[in-house]
Amino acid sequence: MEFGWAVPLVAAPMAGGAGTPELVAAVRGAGGFGFLAAGYRSALGMLQQIGELRELTGGPVGVNLFVPGPAAVPGPVAAYRERLLPEALQWGVELPVSIAPDRDDWDAKIEALLREPVEWVSYTFGLPEPAEAAAVRAAGIRQVGTVTSPEEARAATALGFDALTVQGPEAGGHRGTHRIEDRPGTLPLLELLAAVREVTPLPLIAAGGLGDGAAIAAALRAGAVAVQLGTAYLRTEESGASAAHRRALVELEGTTVTRAFTGRPARGLRNAFIDRHDAHAPAAYPEVHHLTQPLRAAAGRREDLAAMHLWAGTAHRKARTGRAADVTRELWQDALREG
Repeated sequence: MEFGWAVPLVAAPMAGGAGTPELVAAVRGAGGFGFLAAGYRSALGMLQQIGELRELTGGPVGVNLFVPGPAAVPGPVAAYRERLLPEALQWGVELPVSIAPDRDDWDAKIEALLREPVEWVSYTFGLPEPAEAAAVRAAGIRQVGTVTSPEEARAATALGFDALTVQGPEAGGHRGTHRIEDRPGTLPLLELLAAVREVTPLPLIAAGGLGDGAAIAAALRAGAVAVQLGTAYLRTEESGASAAHRRALVELEGTTVTRAFTGRPARGLRNAFIDRHDAHAPAAYPEVHHLTQPLRAAAGRREDLAAMHLWAGTAHRKARTGRAADVTRELWQDALREG
């Protein structure tokens, strides 16, 4: 498949504010591509960001959607709330007693995209229903599935997708496992690419821990047609990451995968909150995400690196400052020298 990207570098969809239309536009301006993060946004909020990106740059637009899963059993979430109450009291915040069902405005987003199509849609946390995938395809939208195993790759291929993002265990932020209860795989990205290639003919976009030209070149040699970068852009001028998050990327050592903040496995900088609560966090998303939101917001306001959720991939110390377009050009030139 011909993607039409002069530079095979893709800005990852970073939900929660780190990803911005300005960041995607900057990477596009350097010849790459990028996905807007519709996760945690309403359908209207998604359309507003699409409009902002179209004002900033021409050409194709990509949007990432969170696929909703089944509601969690309430008991474990309530038990986790009890565990977190002393911290909530300490910082003067209230934790929600009940959490309403949340499908991330999925149905409205699909309807909006069918009404006002973009060129690319990618999915995280699972796959759409076959009828939904068929409708999106009929609207002329190319579809990309995020996969973390050969089994998930088979399922995405069967839906008639156009490409797959292969997310290795080194990736920062949420792992894209299709079932929340699954333990994320640990097969390194390059080996995972080879395993996925054996089960699908689709073009593969490599993601996870790609922080420099050597890593990018290695992923492309391993058969990826492009690489997706998230943490690598967190310190750029167009990133929406907070000042504390940017500082933590170079001040803190070591990452780990945890359910402590959201109930889904996610890689972040290891801190005291994770050490205290990871073993007790249930596999319940987005329920735990909503439960801990007041604590995370309070930690962010006081810039408390010991309590913030600081998503980061394993190559976080290599994240560069400056304009995202310049970082994109530098990384690509480094990759060409390594290739």
